[in-house]
Amino acid sequence: MLEEIPDIIIYYDNGELQDCKIRNPFFSYFCAMLKQTLLKATEAGAAQLTHFFNGEFKISNKEGINNLVTEADHAAEKAIFEVIQREHPDHYILSEETGEIVMDSSYKWIIDPIDGTVNFANGIPICCVSIGLEQDGQMIMGAVYNPFLNELFFAQRGFGATLNDTIIHVSDKTEVIHSCLVTGFPYTYLDAPNGPLQVFEKLIRKGVPVRRLGSAAIDLCWVAAGRFDGFYEHKLQAWDSAAGFLIVEEAGGKVTDFKGDHYSPYQPHIIATNGKIHNELVAIVNGADV
Repeated sequence: MLEEIPDIIIYYDNGELQDCKIRNPFFSYFCAMLKQTLLKATEAGAAQLTHFFNGEFKISNKEGINNLVTEADHAAEKAIFEVIQREHPDHYILSEETGEIVMDSSYKWIIDPIDGTVNFANGIPICCVSIGLEQDGQMIMGAVYNPFLNELFFAQRGFGATLNDTIIHVSDKTEVIHSCLVTGFPYTYLDAPNGPLQVFEKLIRKGVPVRRLGSAAIDLCWVAAGRFDGFYEHKLQAWDSAAGFLIVEEAGGKVTDFKGDHYSPYQPHIIATNGKIHNELVAIVNGADV
C-alpha cells in the first residue's frame, strides 16, 4: 500500500512499514527543525509540571465534576506556546486551555499541557505533556513526556516510535481474553448502550484485566510500548490522543474509531491495539461477548 503526504512517500506491506522516501531534501532539514521545536516545547512544558508538582497551586473546575484545570496547566501551556511561537510564529495552534489560535498554515500543533490533571493535582505521577503536529490534516509527529517517570515517547510518521530514543513495538497477544487492557471514563458520563461501564463490566466479569490510569496519552504510549495490549475510550478530545495515536501506529499497532474505520482525533471514540486483537476488541465494544 502506498501512502502519500506532502513531501513524503510511505510504503506498507500488510500493515508493515517497508520504506519511506522524502521527495524534497529541504523537507528533511525542515522535519529536523520541527522535531527540535517539538522536543523543546515538550520539555519546557514538563519543566513546569516538575516545578509545581506536590506544591501549592490554584485549582479550578471546568465542565463536569472533577474536570480540573490548575495553575500548572496554564504555566505549562504558556511555556509550550513560547517555544512554538518563537520558532514558528505562523503556525496554527490548538490547545486544551486556550483553544484555537487560527493561522493560515498547513501546520497545526495540538497540545495538552497536562494530560492527567486530576492525577497531577493529587500528587499522582501518572501525567504528562502531550503534543502532536499535523501537516495538512495528517499527523506527522508526536511527543509525550512524563518527567516523573523520565519517559519521553516520540514518533515521526514513517520512521517508527521510540521511548527515550530506544525503538518500541506493540505486544503480540492474539486474544482479548489473555490481554491486559486500559480505558478511561468521561467526566460527563454517557448513558448509552455499550457505554463505558457496560463494556468495562463485560470485560472484568470474564477476568480480563482492565486498568484505568487517568491519562489517555500515557495509555496510548503504553500500548505502543507493549505494556498494554489494547486501549479504548468513549469520549476524548483531539489533544488527548493527537500524539499518542501516531506513536501507537508507528510502533506497529492499529488505531480506529469504534466502527473500525479510519481514526481521526477530532471524533470522540478510539480503539488502539497491537493490531492482533483489534477486530475482537472492536466487536466487544460494540456489544459482542468476550
